Amino acid sequence: MGKKLLFVYNPKAGKAKIKNKLADILDIFAQAGYELTVCPTLKRGDAVAVVQGRSREYDLVVCSGGDGTLDEVVTGMIRSGFRTPIGYIPAGSTNDFGGSLALPKNMLNAAHTIVDGKSFACDVGEFNDDIFVYIAGFGIFTEVSYETDQQVKNVLGHMAYLLEGMKSLSNIRSYRMKVKYDGKEIENDFIYGMVTNSVSVGGFRRIAGKHVRLDDGVFEVTLIKRPTNPIELNNIIAALLNRDIDVDGMYCFTASELEIEGDEDVAWTLDGEYGGAHSKVIINNRSRAIDIMVSK
Repeated sequence: MGKKLLFVYNPKAGKAKIKNKLADILDIFAQAGYELTVCPTLKRGDAVAVVQGRSREYDLVVCSGGDGTLDEVVTGMIRSGFRTPIGYIPAGSTNDFGGSLALPKNMLNAAHTIVDGKSFACDVGEFNDDIFVYIAGFGIFTEVSYETDQQVKNVLGHMAYLLEGMKSLSNIRSYRMKVKYDGKEIENDFIYGMVTNSVSVGGFRRIAGKHVRLDDGVFEVTLIKRPTNPIELNNIIAALLNRDIDVDGMYCFTASELEIEGDEDVAWTLDGEYGGAHSKVIINNRSRAIDIMVSK
């Protein structure tokens, strides 16, 4: 019996750039000896359902799209209760996690990496009853502003338009939260928080630290306090742009489990998609919970 491959892709991701590459990608898989099942997604949740309901006979599950598509595939994988290696062809606008895995940006090269590469056991996050691959976040950076000048975006990168929202103290909303981790507890007013397992966040490499590993069983956590004056605000912005830690303006630590509780429901994003509004979240690191194909 031949090898079987399930290919799930988002035809609209990244300005539909997979459209002109699809036949060549499928040919690479066929030449490697795989019998193919191809499933384009039509709406949010399709990839979760397809992967969760897949047969155990598949030897490989491949997805193409943005980080949100990968999130759905991993969620479906975890919910199915059994593991199949995952191949990822990044096709979104930012592709943070693909960059963290050093996957090729060229889609055909990424397809070759899937069939010729090796399996890497990677951590994933559990967020209440949901799953995320590389980031759970709340606050100002999750509320996108489209008013930033395009030239600024080109110079500073994808995260520039998010930093734009921090230029005025009056624009910033904060949330009173109590955070418990590793027997410790902190409480403060936070304008932003991110729990990550990624080298790159929002297109910024190393913003979560210089020694990030994707299989060490811990998250990198960054919580930014509400600034009380423009100088503190500028220091925070400079620290983020320079990949430094402003100890007066933020908390930075690693943890395998967190409990975050606030006085009100707070909107969260999981891998760039809306993750619901919650007054309390419990986040756990599921160490080496998935197998993903990377370059040898």
